Amino acid sequence: MNVTAHQRWLVGTALLLVLLVFTVSPARSQGFKWWNSDQYRHELGLTSEQSKRLEEIFQNALPGLRAAKKALDDAEAEFGSLVQRGDDSAVMAQVDRVEAARGELFKARTKMLLKMRRMLTTDQWVKLGALERARHAADAAKDQPPAKDLPPAK
Repeated sequence: MNVTAHQRWLVGTALLLVLLVFTVSPARSQGFKWWNSDQYRHELGLTSEQSKRLEEIFQNALPGLRAAKKALDDAEAEFGSLVQRGDDSAVMAQVDRVEAARGELFKARTKMLLKMRRMLTTDQWVKLGALERARHAADAAKDQPPAKDLPPAK
């Protein structure tokens, strides 16, 4: 099978989008506006117009993201309450509502990210993926407990 450069680019873009969607939770993305970060703006070569447009996309998406997150939180709270009551049939019905709410939040975030993607050049998008992977790895390293000294070998 002959894979064209365009097909590789499409697959790479899809993988990067998935990476960004799964590694940056909605609450975390609201806390870190990478398009306003001096480091990210410099490393990506973002123009002030791009940063402005990315902020507009984010602000326009924020009410929908918040509503979807609230719906998910409410569905999960109800799920927990039903589990405590031990009503198995109601729990199973609530699972569908929780997953539907999670799906709506995922779609809202993906829609926002796709709009953001259109504001970036291919090179900027690739660099953003690398920056996010590095940030994710650094965050994961911070969450690791310190290594314990091993006792000396006998």
